[in-house]
Amino acid sequence: MADAKWYAIQSYSGHENKVQRLIQRRIDEELGEPEDKQIQEVMVPTREEVELRNGKRVTVTRKLYPGYVLVKMVYNQRNSHLINGIQGVIKFLGTGSEPQPLTDEELAKVLGQEVEAPAAAEAPVVLIPFTIGQVVEVTDGPFKEFSGTVQGIDHEKGKVKVEVSLFGRPTSIELDYTQLRGF
Repeated sequence: MADAKWYAIQSYSGHENKVQRLIQRRIDEELGEPEDKQIQEVMVPTREEVELRNGKRVTVTRKLYPGYVLVKMVYNQRNSHLINGIQGVIKFLGTGSEPQPLTDEELAKVLGQEVEAPAAAEAPVVLIPFTIGQVVEVTDGPFKEFSGTVQGIDHEKGKVKVEVSLFGRPTSIELDYTQLRGF
């Protein structure tokens, strides 16, 4: 039997999980051992992120490649027709008549981020909505209602270094990004 390779499938945006479920159902219906099956795995690469909503930290799951589903399969006419016939699938990615399998570098990049996702569940990536040089207002704490300029951002800790004017002198303070509001 030929080796199974990873292929990218373009799907309607927002339908990735539905396509994944339908392909997984086809995999489960196929008889035999998992390594002997024509279609072996399906996944939608995602990552956990922390964002600020209504002043609260919320963990959300974001798709790394919206509109795409990855499938590990042996490519042949039967499997191509089977995948293309699934509702929500647009086409296989690739040039010419046959799709190109993902290269090892592309796969390592995608799977590397996918492997880190369980660890990210413990410590999700914090997206801080400020940029260096941006003017912000402090909304909480002892410096409430002070305005300042962002001097540095620590994504790991979720902290922002802000320079405020205190008694006419520039003073650097480190605040949690939830204590700030951008202009």
